[in-house]
Amino acid sequence: MKKNRRVRPAGFTLLEILLALALTALVLVSLNVFVFSMGELWGRNTDVRLFDRHVRAVTRFLDDQLRTASLPPATTATAVPIAPQEIRPQTGSTENLLTFELLAGSRILAWPDRPLPEVVCSLQLREREGLMLLWHSRLEEKFADDPPRETLITPLVTAMSYDYYDTDFKAWKTETTFRKDNNGQLQTPQRLRLKFTYGKLVRETVIVLTPPTAALPNF
Repeated sequence: MKKNRRVRPAGFTLLEILLALALTALVLVSLNVFVFSMGELWGRNTDVRLFDRHVRAVTRFLDDQLRTASLPPATTATAVPIAPQEIRPQTGSTENLLTFELLAGSRILAWPDRPLPEVVCSLQLREREGLMLLWHSRLEEKFADDPPRETLITPLVTAMSYDYYDTDFKAWKTETTFRKDNNGQLQTPQRLRLKFTYGKLVRETVIVLTPPTAALPNF
């Protein structure tokens, strides 16, 4: 005669369910702490990341514009595509500014009418305003009389200087103004140096001013 075996009811006991819920709650709490801590760390560095991204974007833009002005067909091997020139901005007082020409203009220029080619551009640093791009086309009727238009490139550039290579001492020297040769003519620097400032964040970038060439470079 077979003995009756006690059959265990199917499913989980109340104790097992409570234990599973407690473990799940611990896991969720740990995940929440991790997510919020990572979010806090990520948020703390937001200004730094955005600032560095802005610095890179502005530097790449200026490097591209200056390089475009130095390459054929915009220039020839005997031309001086980038040079200091005396420019009269809308403020009225003339100033020696690093000037270059863009045959096809630039994407950031907002024309009141249809865009024109042969745009003469100059870089001007203004205190408490930032780095300005002064520009107008040679094809405009009052090119020689009217001051150039103005476009703010970035308000975060607080200093602009120029690097010259001294062949006698074989060393670079940074100047806050343009050098003059023995004849009193302003010399084009080999590099443009920009200082970006945002609160306590400071970055400095250097843009090489490509010398004119008769052929396209290998890049």
